[in-house]
Amino acid sequence: MTRAFSHRLRIVIATLVLFALSMLIFAPGYLEYDSVGQYGQALSGRYDDWHPPVMARLWSLFVGHGAGPMLALQLAGWWLGLGGVAAAIVDRRPRAALMVLAIGLVPPWLGWQVTVLKDAQMTGAALAAVGIIGWWRLRERSVPPAAWVAAGLLLTYAALVRANAIFAIAPLVALLMPARWRSRIAIVIGLTLATLILSPVVNHRLLGAKDSGVARTQALYDLAGIAVRVGDDPRLGLSAAEIAEIAAKRCVKPFFWDPLGERTRCGTLLQRFEIMSPGRIYARLAPAIMHHPVAYAEQRLAHGNSTWRLWVPARWPSASPPEASEPNDLGLTQPGRVALTWQRMAGQWVDVPVMWPIVWVILSIGGLAVTRGRGLAGALFGSALGLEASFLVISVASDFRYHLWPVVACALGMVLAKPWRGDRRIVGATLGALGLVLLIGGIARATLPVPPQSYEGMLG
Repeated sequence: MTRAFSHRLRIVIATLVLFALSMLIFAPGYLEYDSVGQYGQALSGRYDDWHPPVMARLWSLFVGHGAGPMLALQLAGWWLGLGGVAAAIVDRRPRAALMVLAIGLVPPWLGWQVTVLKDAQMTGAALAAVGIIGWWRLRERSVPPAAWVAAGLLLTYAALVRANAIFAIAPLVALLMPARWRSRIAIVIGLTLATLILSPVVNHRLLGAKDSGVARTQALYDLAGIAVRVGDDPRLGLSAAEIAEIAAKRCVKPFFWDPLGERTRCGTLLQRFEIMSPGRIYARLAPAIMHHPVAYAEQRLAHGNSTWRLWVPARWPSASPPEASEPNDLGLTQPGRVALTWQRMAGQWVDVPVMWPIVWVILSIGGLAVTRGRGLAGALFGSALGLEASFLVISVASDFRYHLWPVVACALGMVLAKPWRGDRRIVGATLGALGLVLLIGGIARATLPVPPQSYEGMLG
Protein backbone atom coordinates (compact mmCIF):
# COMPACT_ATOMS: atom_id res chain seq x y z
CA MET A 1 0.00 0.00 0.00
CA THR A 2 1.53 3.33 -1.09
CA ARG A 3 1.55 6.35 1.20
CA ALA A 4 -0.73 8.28 -1.19
CA PHE A 5 -3.27 5.44 -1.22
CA SER A 6 -3.13 5.24 2.58
CA HIS A 7 -3.82 8.96 2.94
CA ARG A 8 -6.70 8.83 0.49
CA LEU A 9 -8.19 5.80 2.21
CA ARG A 10 -8.21 7.72 5.49
CA ILE A 11 -9.98 10.65 3.86
CA VAL A 12 -12.55 8.32 2.32
CA ILE A 13 -13.19 6.66 5.70
CA ALA A 14 -13.39 10.05 7.43
CA THR A 15 -15.86 11.29 4.81
CA LEU A 16 -18.07 8.22 5.18
CA VAL A 17 -18.02 8.61 8.97
CA LEU A 18 -18.99 12.28 8.69
CA PHE A 19 -21.84 11.41 6.32
CA ALA A 20 -23.07 8.65 8.64
CA LEU A 21 -22.88 10.91 11.70
CA SER A 22 -24.69 13.69 9.87
CA MET A 23 -27.51 11.33 8.96
CA LEU A 24 -27.63 9.81 12.43
CA ILE A 25 -27.83 13.19 14.17
CA PHE A 26 -29.98 15.18 11.78
CA ALA A 27 -32.37 12.64 10.24
CA PRO A 28 -35.01 13.12 8.98
CA GLY A 29 -33.90 16.71 8.43
CA TYR A 30 -35.43 20.07 9.28
CA LEU A 31 -38.34 21.34 7.24
CA GLU A 32 -39.42 24.92 6.70
CA TYR A 33 -42.72 26.21 5.33
CA ASP A 34 -41.53 25.79 1.73
CA SER A 35 -40.42 22.20 2.41
CA VAL A 36 -43.81 21.20 3.79
CA GLY A 37 -45.55 22.73 0.79
CA GLN A 38 -43.37 20.78 -1.62
CA TYR A 39 -43.96 17.52 0.22
CA GLY A 40 -47.67 18.21 0.08
CA GLN A 41 -47.39 18.48 -3.68
CA ALA A 42 -45.44 15.24 -3.83
CA LEU A 43 -48.23 13.54 -1.87
CA SER A 44 -51.08 14.98 -3.90
CA GLY A 45 -49.47 14.73 -7.32
CA ARG A 46 -50.53 18.31 -8.03
CA TYR A 47 -47.59 20.61 -8.70
CA ASP A 48 -47.06 24.33 -9.23
CA ASP A 49 -43.99 26.39 -10.08
CA TRP A 50 -43.78 28.65 -7.00
CA HIS A 51 -40.85 26.43 -6.11
CA PRO A 52 -39.09 24.54 -8.95
CA PRO A 53 -41.17 21.37 -9.34
CA VAL A 54 -38.21 19.10 -10.08
CA MET A 55 -37.56 18.77 -6.33
CA ALA A 56 -41.18 17.89 -5.54
CA ARG A 57 -41.19 15.41 -8.43
CA LEU A 58 -38.03 13.79 -7.10
CA TRP A 59 -39.54 13.71 -3.61
CA SER A 60 -42.61 11.94 -4.98
CA LEU A 61 -40.41 8.89 -5.61
CA PHE A 62 -40.00 8.56 -1.84
CA VAL A 63 -43.54 9.28 -0.68
CA GLY A 64 -44.23 7.40 2.52
CA HIS A 65 -40.67 7.78 3.76
CA GLY A 66 -40.88 11.43 4.83
CA ALA A 67 -37.95 13.79 4.37
CA GLY A 68 -35.20 11.30 5.17
CA PRO A 69 -34.38 10.25 1.58
CA MET A 70 -34.10 13.87 0.46
CA LEU A 71 -31.83 14.65 3.39
CA ALA A 72 -29.68 11.65 2.45
CA LEU A 73 -29.37 12.91 -1.14
CA GLN A 74 -28.28 16.41 -0.22
CA LEU A 75 -25.89 15.24 2.51
CA ALA A 76 -24.44 12.62 0.16
CA GLY A 77 -23.72 15.38 -2.37
CA TRP A 78 -22.27 17.59 0.37
CA TRP A 79 -19.81 15.00 1.67
CA LEU A 80 -19.11 13.42 -1.74
CA GLY A 81 -18.03 16.80 -3.06
CA LEU A 82 -15.87 17.74 -0.11
CA GLY A 83 -14.49 14.21 0.27
CA GLY A 84 -13.65 13.92 -3.42
CA VAL A 85 -11.70 17.18 -3.37
CA ALA A 86 -9.96 16.33 -0.08
CA ALA A 87 -8.95 12.85 -1.29
CA ALA A 88 -7.53 14.31 -4.49
CA ILE A 89 -5.14 16.68 -2.71
CA VAL A 90 -4.33 14.83 0.53
CA ASP A 91 -1.08 13.26 -0.73
CA ARG A 92 0.36 16.69 -1.59
CA ARG A 93 -1.48 18.96 0.84
CA PRO A 94 -2.68 16.98 3.87
CA ARG A 95 -3.54 20.05 5.94
CA ALA A 96 -5.53 21.55 3.09
CA ALA A 97 -7.45 18.26 2.76
CA LEU A 98 -8.46 18.51 6.40
CA MET A 99 -9.49 22.13 5.85
CA VAL A 100 -11.73 21.01 2.99
CA LEU A 101 -13.55 18.57 5.27
CA ALA A 102 -13.71 21.27 7.96
CA ILE A 103 -15.73 23.44 5.57
CA GLY A 104 -18.50 20.85 5.85
CA LEU A 105 -18.51 21.19 9.63
CA VAL A 106 -18.94 24.97 9.94
CA PRO A 107 -22.01 24.92 12.23
CA PRO A 108 -24.42 27.28 10.41
CA TRP A 109 -23.43 26.01 6.97
CA LEU A 110 -24.06 22.40 7.92
CA GLY A 111 -27.13 23.55 9.83
CA TRP A 112 -28.64 24.82 6.58
CA GLN A 113 -27.47 21.82 4.56
CA VAL A 114 -29.48 19.50 6.85
CA THR A 115 -32.60 21.53 6.12
CA VAL A 116 -34.56 19.93 3.30
CA LEU A 117 -34.83 22.88 0.93
CA LYS A 118 -34.13 23.64 -2.71
CA ASP A 119 -31.07 25.67 -1.67
CA ALA A 120 -29.49 22.68 0.09
CA GLN A 121 -30.47 20.43 -2.81
CA MET A 122 -28.72 22.78 -5.24
CA THR A 123 -25.63 23.02 -3.04
CA GLY A 124 -25.43 19.25 -2.60
CA ALA A 125 -25.77 18.58 -6.32
CA ALA A 126 -23.28 21.26 -7.38
CA LEU A 127 -20.77 20.22 -4.73
CA ALA A 128 -21.02 16.56 -5.77
CA ALA A 129 -20.31 17.56 -9.38
CA VAL A 130 -17.27 19.57 -8.23
CA GLY A 131 -16.04 16.59 -6.22
CA ILE A 132 -16.35 14.25 -9.21
CA ILE A 133 -14.50 16.60 -11.56
CA GLY A 134 -12.00 17.61 -8.90
CA TRP A 135 -11.04 14.00 -8.22
CA TRP A 136 -9.42 13.89 -11.68
CA ARG A 137 -8.55 17.52 -12.31
CA LEU A 138 -6.73 18.03 -9.01
CA ARG A 139 -4.60 14.96 -9.71
CA GLU A 140 -3.85 16.36 -13.17
CA ARG A 141 -5.73 13.56 -14.90
CA SER A 142 -8.24 13.88 -17.73
CA VAL A 143 -11.86 13.53 -16.67
CA PRO A 144 -13.39 10.39 -18.24
CA PRO A 145 -16.64 10.73 -20.24
CA ALA A 146 -18.70 8.83 -17.64
CA ALA A 147 -17.61 11.31 -14.95
CA TRP A 148 -18.57 14.24 -17.18
CA VAL A 149 -22.00 12.68 -17.72
CA ALA A 150 -22.52 12.19 -13.97
CA ALA A 151 -21.37 15.74 -13.23
CA GLY A 152 -23.56 17.06 -16.04
CA LEU A 153 -26.66 15.38 -14.64
CA LEU A 154 -25.94 16.77 -11.19
CA LEU A 155 -25.41 20.28 -12.55
CA THR A 156 -28.59 20.04 -14.61
CA TYR A 157 -30.54 19.18 -11.47
CA ALA A 158 -28.81 22.02 -9.60
CA ALA A 159 -29.81 24.45 -12.35
CA LEU A 160 -33.46 23.31 -12.26
CA VAL A 161 -33.92 23.09 -8.50
CA ARG A 162 -33.33 26.82 -7.91
CA ALA A 163 -34.79 29.41 -10.25
CA ASN A 164 -31.63 31.53 -10.33
CA ALA A 165 -29.07 28.73 -9.98
CA ILE A 166 -28.02 29.00 -13.60
CA PHE A 167 -26.12 32.18 -12.72
CA ALA A 168 -23.84 29.95 -10.64
CA ILE A 169 -23.84 26.86 -12.85
CA ALA A 170 -23.09 28.59 -16.17
CA PRO A 171 -19.86 30.27 -14.95
CA LEU A 172 -18.80 27.06 -13.24
CA VAL A 173 -19.17 25.06 -16.46
CA ALA A 174 -17.57 27.76 -18.62
CA LEU A 175 -14.52 28.14 -16.39
CA LEU A 176 -14.03 24.37 -16.26
CA MET A 177 -13.75 24.32 -20.05
CA PRO A 178 -10.25 24.61 -21.59
CA ALA A 179 -11.29 27.55 -23.74
CA ARG A 180 -10.45 31.19 -24.39
CA TRP A 181 -12.28 33.91 -22.47
CA ARG A 182 -14.44 34.84 -25.47
CA SER A 183 -15.62 31.25 -25.75
CA ARG A 184 -16.24 31.09 -22.00
CA ILE A 185 -18.34 34.24 -22.10
CA ALA A 186 -20.30 32.77 -25.00
CA ILE A 187 -20.84 29.57 -22.98
CA VAL A 188 -22.14 31.56 -20.00
CA ILE A 189 -24.52 33.59 -22.14
CA GLY A 190 -25.70 30.55 -24.12
CA LEU A 191 -26.31 28.34 -21.09
CA THR A 192 -28.06 31.14 -19.20
CA LEU A 193 -30.39 32.07 -22.06
CA ALA A 194 -31.13 28.43 -22.87
CA THR A 195 -32.00 27.69 -19.24
CA LEU A 196 -34.19 30.77 -18.83
CA ILE A 197 -36.05 29.89 -22.03
CA LEU A 198 -36.35 26.14 -21.46
CA SER A 199 -37.04 26.09 -17.70
CA PRO A 200 -40.71 27.13 -18.05
CA VAL A 201 -41.16 24.47 -20.72
CA VAL A 202 -39.59 21.82 -18.49
CA ASN A 203 -41.54 22.94 -15.43
CA HIS A 204 -44.95 23.26 -17.08
CA ARG A 205 -44.97 20.70 -19.87
CA LEU A 206 -42.49 18.05 -18.84
CA LEU A 207 -43.03 18.18 -15.06
CA GLY A 208 -46.70 19.18 -15.24
CA ALA A 209 -46.54 22.17 -12.89
CA LYS A 210 -49.20 24.87 -12.96
CA ASP A 211 -48.41 28.56 -13.17
CA SER A 212 -48.44 29.99 -9.63
CA GLY A 213 -47.73 33.59 -10.55
CA VAL A 214 -44.22 33.47 -9.14
CA ALA A 215 -42.84 35.02 -12.33
CA ARG A 216 -44.67 38.25 -11.47
CA THR A 217 -43.04 38.80 -8.08
CA GLN A 218 -39.70 40.29 -9.19
CA ALA A 219 -41.30 42.79 -11.58
CA LEU A 220 -43.96 43.88 -9.06
CA TYR A 221 -41.38 44.20 -6.28
CA ASP A 222 -39.18 46.51 -8.34
CA LEU A 223 -42.10 48.39 -9.89
CA ALA A 224 -43.52 49.14 -6.44
CA GLY A 225 -40.04 50.03 -5.19
CA ILE A 226 -39.61 52.59 -7.97
CA ALA A 227 -43.13 53.96 -7.43
CA VAL A 228 -42.72 54.72 -3.72
CA ARG A 229 -39.48 56.57 -4.50
CA VAL A 230 -40.73 58.76 -7.38
CA GLY A 231 -44.42 59.16 -6.52
CA ASP A 232 -47.17 59.54 -9.07
CA ASP A 233 -46.14 58.75 -12.62
CA PRO A 234 -48.77 57.36 -15.04
CA ARG A 235 -46.06 55.48 -16.94
CA LEU A 236 -45.63 53.12 -13.97
CA GLY A 237 -49.12 51.67 -14.32
CA LEU A 238 -49.98 52.42 -10.68
CA SER A 239 -52.46 55.09 -9.66
CA ALA A 240 -51.53 57.90 -7.29
CA ALA A 241 -53.87 56.41 -4.67
CA GLU A 242 -52.23 52.97 -4.98
CA ILE A 243 -48.75 54.42 -4.66
CA ALA A 244 -49.77 56.50 -1.64
CA GLU A 245 -51.25 53.46 0.10
CA ILE A 246 -48.22 51.28 -0.70
CA ALA A 247 -46.01 53.95 0.84
CA ALA A 248 -48.26 54.54 3.85
CA LYS A 249 -48.44 50.83 4.68
CA ARG A 250 -44.70 50.39 4.09
CA CYS A 251 -45.38 47.60 1.66
CA VAL A 252 -41.93 47.81 0.05
CA LYS A 253 -39.22 46.48 2.33
CA PRO A 254 -35.58 45.88 1.40
CA PHE A 255 -35.64 42.68 3.46
CA PHE A 256 -38.19 40.83 1.34
CA TRP A 257 -41.07 40.96 -1.11
CA ASP A 258 -43.57 39.31 1.21
CA PRO A 259 -45.64 42.34 2.37
CA LEU A 260 -46.63 42.94 -1.26
CA GLY A 261 -47.91 39.38 -1.54
CA GLU A 262 -49.60 38.89 1.83
CA ARG A 263 -53.35 39.53 1.74
CA THR A 264 -53.26 40.68 5.36
CA ARG A 265 -50.73 43.39 4.50
CA CYS A 266 -50.65 44.77 0.97
CA GLY A 267 -51.55 41.88 -1.31
CA THR A 268 -54.97 43.25 -2.20
CA LEU A 269 -53.43 46.49 -3.49
CA LEU A 270 -51.81 44.64 -6.38
CA GLN A 271 -54.56 42.09 -6.91
CA ARG A 272 -55.41 43.40 -10.37
CA PHE A 273 -51.94 42.42 -11.57
CA GLU A 274 -52.67 38.75 -10.92
CA ILE A 275 -54.56 38.48 -14.22
CA MET A 276 -51.68 40.03 -16.17
CA SER A 277 -49.02 37.95 -17.82
CA PRO A 278 -45.48 38.40 -16.47
CA GLY A 279 -44.49 39.80 -19.86
CA ARG A 280 -46.97 42.68 -19.56
CA ILE A 281 -45.70 43.58 -16.09
CA TYR A 282 -42.09 43.52 -17.26
CA ALA A 283 -43.17 45.66 -20.20
CA ARG A 284 -44.09 48.29 -17.61
CA LEU A 285 -40.98 47.77 -15.52
CA ALA A 286 -38.53 48.25 -18.42
CA PRO A 287 -39.57 51.85 -19.26
CA ALA A 288 -39.89 52.59 -15.54
CA ILE A 289 -36.21 51.70 -15.13
CA MET A 290 -35.28 53.81 -18.15
CA HIS A 291 -37.17 56.86 -16.90
CA HIS A 292 -36.17 56.45 -13.24
CA PRO A 293 -32.76 54.76 -13.18
CA VAL A 294 -31.78 56.36 -9.86
CA ALA A 295 -34.93 55.10 -8.13
CA TYR A 296 -34.37 51.62 -9.55
CA ALA A 297 -30.73 51.67 -8.41
CA GLU A 298 -31.85 52.72 -4.92
CA GLN A 299 -34.38 49.89 -4.85
CA ARG A 300 -31.89 47.23 -5.91
CA LEU A 301 -29.01 48.51 -3.77
CA ALA A 302 -31.25 48.67 -0.70
CA HIS A 303 -32.16 45.03 -1.22
CA GLY A 304 -28.56 44.14 -2.10
CA ASN A 305 -27.40 45.61 1.20
CA SER A 306 -30.06 43.61 3.02
CA THR A 307 -29.32 40.27 1.41
CA TRP A 308 -25.52 40.77 1.51
CA ARG A 309 -25.88 41.79 5.18
CA LEU A 310 -23.55 44.78 5.16
CA TRP A 311 -25.19 47.78 6.88
CA VAL A 312 -27.71 45.78 8.90
CA PRO A 313 -28.29 45.44 12.65
CA ALA A 314 -27.25 42.52 14.78
CA ARG A 315 -29.49 39.45 14.58
CA TRP A 316 -30.67 40.32 11.06
CA PRO A 317 -33.32 37.60 10.56
CA SER A 318 -33.26 34.50 8.36
CA ALA A 319 -29.61 33.69 8.99
CA SER A 320 -29.90 31.08 11.74
CA PRO A 321 -30.64 27.53 10.57
CA PRO A 322 -33.99 26.27 11.89
CA GLU A 323 -34.25 24.77 15.36
CA ALA A 324 -37.58 23.08 14.65
CA SER A 325 -39.52 21.88 11.65
CA GLU A 326 -42.62 23.65 10.41
CA PRO A 327 -45.73 22.22 12.13
CA ASN A 328 -47.62 20.00 9.73
CA ASP A 329 -50.21 17.23 9.51
CA LEU A 330 -48.36 15.31 6.79
CA GLY A 331 -46.48 13.00 9.14
CA LEU A 332 -43.19 14.87 8.77
CA THR A 333 -41.17 14.65 11.98
CA GLN A 334 -37.97 16.38 13.06
CA PRO A 335 -34.49 15.58 14.42
CA GLY A 336 -33.73 14.96 18.08
CA ARG A 337 -31.94 16.75 20.92
CA VAL A 338 -28.39 16.48 19.63
CA ALA A 339 -29.42 18.15 16.37
CA LEU A 340 -31.23 20.87 18.32
CA THR A 341 -28.09 21.54 20.34
CA TRP A 342 -26.09 21.88 17.13
CA GLN A 343 -28.63 24.26 15.58
CA ARG A 344 -28.70 26.44 18.68
CA MET A 345 -24.91 26.61 18.61
CA ALA A 346 -25.05 27.50 14.92
CA GLY A 347 -27.50 30.28 15.71
CA GLN A 348 -24.80 32.01 17.75
CA TRP A 349 -22.78 32.49 14.56
CA VAL A 350 -25.21 34.80 12.74
CA ASP A 351 -23.21 37.97 13.44
CA VAL A 352 -19.82 36.38 12.76
CA PRO A 353 -18.34 37.62 9.44
CA VAL A 354 -18.42 34.11 7.92
CA MET A 355 -22.19 34.61 7.86
CA TRP A 356 -22.02 37.92 5.96
CA PRO A 357 -22.40 37.19 2.23
CA ILE A 358 -20.67 40.49 1.41
CA VAL A 359 -17.46 39.07 2.91
CA TRP A 360 -17.55 36.20 0.42
CA VAL A 361 -18.38 38.56 -2.44
CA ILE A 362 -15.14 40.45 -1.74
CA LEU A 363 -13.14 37.24 -1.38
CA SER A 364 -14.62 35.83 -4.60
CA ILE A 365 -13.65 38.96 -6.53
CA GLY A 366 -10.12 38.79 -5.16
CA GLY A 367 -9.85 35.06 -5.71
CA LEU A 368 -11.07 35.31 -9.30
CA ALA A 369 -8.60 38.11 -9.99
CA VAL A 370 -5.64 36.24 -8.49
CA THR A 371 -6.41 32.93 -10.23
CA ARG A 372 -7.41 34.64 -13.50
CA GLY A 373 -10.27 32.15 -13.55
CA ARG A 374 -7.90 29.23 -13.97
CA GLY A 375 -8.26 25.81 -12.43
CA LEU A 376 -11.00 24.38 -10.26
CA ALA A 377 -10.53 27.20 -7.75
CA GLY A 378 -11.05 29.81 -10.45
CA ALA A 379 -14.26 28.06 -11.55
CA LEU A 380 -15.51 28.05 -7.95
CA PHE A 381 -14.79 31.76 -7.51
CA GLY A 382 -16.52 32.53 -10.80
CA SER A 383 -19.54 30.45 -9.84
CA ALA A 384 -19.83 32.14 -6.45
CA LEU A 385 -19.51 35.60 -7.94
CA GLY A 386 -21.96 34.86 -10.75
CA LEU A 387 -24.75 33.95 -8.36
CA GLU A 388 -23.98 36.80 -5.96
CA ALA A 389 -23.96 39.32 -8.81
CA SER A 390 -27.38 38.10 -9.94
CA PHE A 391 -28.86 39.19 -6.62
CA LEU A 392 -28.35 42.80 -7.67
CA VAL A 393 -31.03 42.27 -10.31
CA ILE A 394 -32.95 39.09 -9.45
CA SER A 395 -33.74 38.67 -5.76
CA VAL A 396 -36.72 39.43 -3.55
CA ALA A 397 -35.66 38.00 -0.15
CA SER A 398 -32.66 38.21 2.19
CA ASP A 399 -32.41 34.66 3.57
CA PHE A 400 -28.84 33.47 4.14
CA ARG A 401 -29.69 30.08 2.66
CA TYR A 402 -29.76 31.63 -0.81
CA HIS A 403 -26.03 32.28 -0.39
CA LEU A 404 -25.09 28.82 0.84
CA TRP A 405 -23.55 27.66 -2.44
CA PRO A 406 -21.53 30.86 -3.12
CA VAL A 407 -20.18 30.89 0.44
CA VAL A 408 -19.12 27.23 0.36
CA ALA A 409 -17.77 27.50 -3.20
CA CYS A 410 -15.64 30.51 -2.29
CA ALA A 411 -14.37 28.88 0.92
CA LEU A 412 -13.38 25.79 -1.05
CA GLY A 413 -11.68 27.94 -3.69
CA MET A 414 -9.72 29.75 -0.97
CA VAL A 415 -8.32 26.45 0.30
CA LEU A 416 -7.48 25.11 -3.16
CA ALA A 417 -5.90 28.22 -4.62
CA LYS A 418 -4.21 29.88 -1.63
CA PRO A 419 -5.04 33.23 -3.31
CA TRP A 420 -3.49 35.18 -0.42
CA ARG A 421 -0.11 34.20 -1.95
CA GLY A 422 -0.89 35.70 -5.34
CA ASP A 423 -0.40 39.15 -6.85
CA ARG A 424 0.42 41.50 -3.97
CA ARG A 425 -1.57 44.38 -5.41
CA ILE A 426 -4.68 42.27 -5.81
CA VAL A 427 -4.24 40.68 -2.39
CA GLY A 428 -3.67 44.09 -0.80
CA ALA A 429 -6.75 45.59 -2.48
CA THR A 430 -8.84 42.59 -1.45
CA LEU A 431 -7.69 42.79 2.17
CA GLY A 432 -8.32 46.55 2.18
CA ALA A 433 -11.85 46.10 0.87
CA LEU A 434 -12.44 43.28 3.33
CA GLY A 435 -11.25 45.44 6.23
CA LEU A 436 -13.61 48.24 5.17
CA VAL A 437 -16.52 45.79 4.97
CA LEU A 438 -15.75 44.42 8.42
CA LEU A 439 -15.55 47.96 9.83
CA ILE A 440 -18.85 49.07 8.28
CA GLY A 441 -20.64 45.88 9.22
CA GLY A 442 -19.28 45.96 12.74
CA ILE A 443 -20.42 49.57 13.30
CA ALA A 444 -23.87 48.74 11.95
CA ARG A 445 -24.30 45.76 14.23
CA ALA A 446 -23.10 47.73 17.24
CA THR A 447 -25.30 50.79 16.69
CA LEU A 448 -28.50 49.83 14.85
CA PRO A 449 -31.50 48.63 16.87
CA VAL A 450 -32.15 44.88 16.86
CA PRO A 451 -34.99 44.07 14.43
CA PRO A 452 -38.03 41.87 15.14
CA GLN A 453 -37.03 38.21 15.36
CA SER A 454 -40.22 36.78 13.86
CA TYR A 455 -41.62 36.63 10.35
CA GLU A 456 -44.74 38.50 11.47
CA GLY A 457 -42.62 41.22 13.03
CA MET A 458 -40.59 41.76 9.86
CA LEU A 459 -43.77 41.62 7.78
CA GLY A 460 -45.30 44.48 9.76
